[in-house]
Order: sequence, then structure tokens, then C-alpha cells
Amino acid sequence: RIVHEEKDLLESLDRARGEAMSAFGDDRVYLEKYITKPRHIEIQILADSHGNIIYLGERECSIQRRHQKLIEESPSSIVTPALRKEMGEAAVQLVKQAKYEGAGTVEFLVDSNNKYYFLEVNTRLQVEHPVTEFVTGLDLVREQFRIAEGEKLPLIQKEVKIQGHAIEVRIQAEDVWNDFLPSLGTISFVRHPGGAFVRNDSAMFAGLVVSGFYDSLLSKLIVWDKSRELA
Repeated sequence: RIVHEEKDLLESLDRARGEAMSAFGDDRVYLEKYITKPRHIEIQILADSHGNIIYLGERECSIQRRHQKLIEESPSSIVTPALRKEMGEAAVQLVKQAKYEGAGTVEFLVDSNNKYYFLEVNTRLQVEHPVTEFVTGLDLVREQFRIAEGEKLPLIQKEVKIQGHAIEVRIQAEDVWNDFLPSLGTISFVRHPGGAFVRNDSAMFAGLVVSGFYDSLLSKLIVWDKSRELA
């Protein structure tokens, strides 16, 4: 519940407690700052079993629908080199304290003053990890295997270079004219995009029956170019 005025706090608190008790049998709640018009910025990290941790720039995932990401890009258009360094080092410190190993994503919200707030850590590869692979030249899946085998990271932080700009769009089986509800049926024809610096991670094929039993994500289209405008 969002509270804008102090006079509304107690009523909202009582309602939240009632909902929590009904749903979970526990009426404890917590307060956090509400950030208007936030940007969703996440930091990709790699951590090996030898104590080495690096961050691989950031991804911006602010374009969402119902809190589900639709478009992701790297680097972010609002993150300065100084902010990237600060957020990256904060992410490294966090996973270091947790003694984390592997690939992971530290997610933040960034407000209009470029102040950032910790959201969560995803202890896996994200759907949007290919944009990081495009701008860093690293294969994150391969690096996960290397870490699992006890190998050291292939580079140190100062060797990480972010080059160009990558954008990913999620292709969803949804009806945009009907409040983005799932769109079911049979795919009759598919023509996949291709070319230099175009990657298409797809489950689509002619004859595929799209049912309501699974996630609506059908494919991911990722592109890279020298600049954001070109991408």
C-alpha cells in the first residue's frame, strides 16, 4: 500500500496487517521508501571459488508491463561512469559478504536524483543476460561452467570493457489490444530475423501450439551496434 499523507498511515497499516494475517497467518509488515518514476538498473556479477569477483556493467530494465520486463539494454542511458563504478563495487561487496559463487545479478532501483536502492539478488542467469554478453564479449554460460569446475575468472575488473550498445526485446504471446492478455493458438508462419550482431533466442516454429499452460515468452531478440541510436 502506498501512503502519500501521514493521516492515511494508520488506516493503511491496519488494512495491510489484516491482509497479511488473512494470507499468511502473520500480521507483521514493513515500511520502505516509495520511489516515484524509478529506473530499474541491475549489475551483472561473476564470482569464482578463489575469492575473485567482477561486475560486468549494468543493464537497464525500466520498460515493463505489470512489473514484468519487456525491453532491456546495456549500458543504461542514465548511468554515468562514476555511478557505474559505485553501483558495481556495491554489488561486489554484497555478494562477497554472502560468499556467493557463480553468475548473479544484483538489482537496484534508481531515483530521479541517481540515488540507488537495493532490490534483490538473482542467483542465476537472467533472461536478459545476452545484452551483457554482446557488450562485454563474454559467454556467461561458459563462465558459469568454468566457475563450477573450480577455475579462476578469465579477467580482472580493470580488463572489463563495455563496447557499443545492446538491446533485447521480449516477444510475447499476448494480445496488445486486449490488455495484454495471453494470446493462444497455432503459429502458422515464422520468419526469424538475422544478420550481423542479431541474436534470436527463440522457441517459435511453424505449427507450434501456444497454450495457456506456460509463460507467454516465445523468443528474445537481441541486437548490438556501436551506439544506442544505431542499435
